[in-house]
Amino acid sequence: MTITAARDTTVPAGAPVPAAVPPTRLGPEVPAPLFGAPDRGRGLLVGVVITLIAALTRFWNLSHPTDKGTPVFDEKHYVPQGWQVLTGGNWIEDNPAYGLVVHPPVGKWMLAASEAVFGYGPLGWRVAPAISGIIIVVLVYCVVRRLTRSTLVGAIAGIFAICDGVLFVQSRMGMLDIFQALFIVAAFTAIIADRDQVRERMYRVYLGGRMGDSPFGPRLGFRWYRFTAGVMLGLNCGTKWSGIYYVIFFTALAIGFDVAARRAYRVQRPWVGTLVRDVVPAGASLAVMPVVIYFLTYIPWFNSETAVYRYSEGNAIGTGGTFSWVPGAWRSLWYYEAGILQFHAGLTNSAGNQHPWESKPWTWPMSLRPMLYALENGPDQCGGGECVRAQMLIGPPALWWLALPMLLWGLWSWIVRRDWRYAAVLVGYGAGILPWFLALDRQMYFFYATALAPFLVMGLALCCGDILRSTARTARARPERRVLSIIVVAIYVALVVTNFVWLWPILTASPISPGLWRQQIWLPSWG
Repeated sequence: MTITAARDTTVPAGAPVPAAVPPTRLGPEVPAPLFGAPDRGRGLLVGVVITLIAALTRFWNLSHPTDKGTPVFDEKHYVPQGWQVLTGGNWIEDNPAYGLVVHPPVGKWMLAASEAVFGYGPLGWRVAPAISGIIIVVLVYCVVRRLTRSTLVGAIAGIFAICDGVLFVQSRMGMLDIFQALFIVAAFTAIIADRDQVRERMYRVYLGGRMGDSPFGPRLGFRWYRFTAGVMLGLNCGTKWSGIYYVIFFTALAIGFDVAARRAYRVQRPWVGTLVRDVVPAGASLAVMPVVIYFLTYIPWFNSETAVYRYSEGNAIGTGGTFSWVPGAWRSLWYYEAGILQFHAGLTNSAGNQHPWESKPWTWPMSLRPMLYALENGPDQCGGGECVRAQMLIGPPALWWLALPMLLWGLWSWIVRRDWRYAAVLVGYGAGILPWFLALDRQMYFFYATALAPFLVMGLALCCGDILRSTARTARARPERRVLSIIVVAIYVALVVTNFVWLWPILTASPISPGLWRQQIWLPSWG
């Protein structure tokens, strides 16, 4: 497959132009709107193959492991809540026996939909996560293919996403994190598509000779991709509160793309033009809309007579005071949300909250402290032979141990080479890890890093593309370098696949001998 340049190609001064456009209208070099890989047929075929492989791995023996037929680990929180959402009649958690419901309802709606089709059993509460995991793989393939204009590099990213242990395990668990990752990757994909669409519109304005009509540049009309990104960010926040970080980071990324587009097409005042033309619509789509969608997810709560804390106003809190003018339902919701905030703020190590599998964010990039989700051992588990069945959430070393080199290369490429692709990927990665450093006393776990995994595999795929592309330019003069780069990338991809196959038993809780179990534990912190 051909590896093509990821940077926007340009139309230099004096180059041929469409016959309908007078040559005198072309100025300095401007980016031509060449986005996505040109081999659409092959790209579709490769995408179908990647989808099928992702589906086979995600659905294989999906109903295992369980705790004697019941949920394992944090499934014990969300699976019953999803079932209660389904059977309670109001599509909201309204059983006080659950205590404080600490996450918004979107993820539990998705579990409920899965349970509605497949029943209250392992398959029922894991089908929706598995489908979400498959879609994430497809989106990673599509967005990297668009970023690099290469089906090959996109396929490498898809393979990495299939073989990543974190995405794989979370796709097979009835938890909320895979749903949040899905909405985050969908929002990122829409923002990248919006960037390309904006440049196509700017290019048409430039060729039409209307770029100088205003010093602020043209109005770009309604942007459906940016609107879609806002919807996805809203659903992301409606799954877990940590989604607010992506609202902030992705809004900044989208505005940065707008500034770059106006500068690239010779707008006289690109910064002011972005401020005048783009900031308010971007804020409406990417910042205001997620808030609106978040509150819309609580419509069932408002409509319920028995939802948790629905009638706190007049009971747990008074009816008077400074905010007595606020409707009682909204005051009750505020009380509910404040309780959630207080609950999370109190989950600190200094308050005595400790967990044997806790980890801090500086351990996440290299998966230094994975998590044990399920453990079964003894002769009764293997038909009389001694064995171990263990499921761990772990990032394969072939991928996760290269996180720091990838981040360093990405930063250098962003700052020195001005490679916007790495900037986009690093913004997504940073949104998933940097905010957690602001509250290090809080109890944290490695599954919080689920949203990092898609951006890790994207970054590593971009690095593979750089290796292939660096020798493509000198292929005729130095064919041996071209062959060497292909071999290096092929060996690395094979290493990732091999690492995934090696870890398969502890990713799926397949029966293995105690000796093989010890061989799977590479670091003391893994045990």
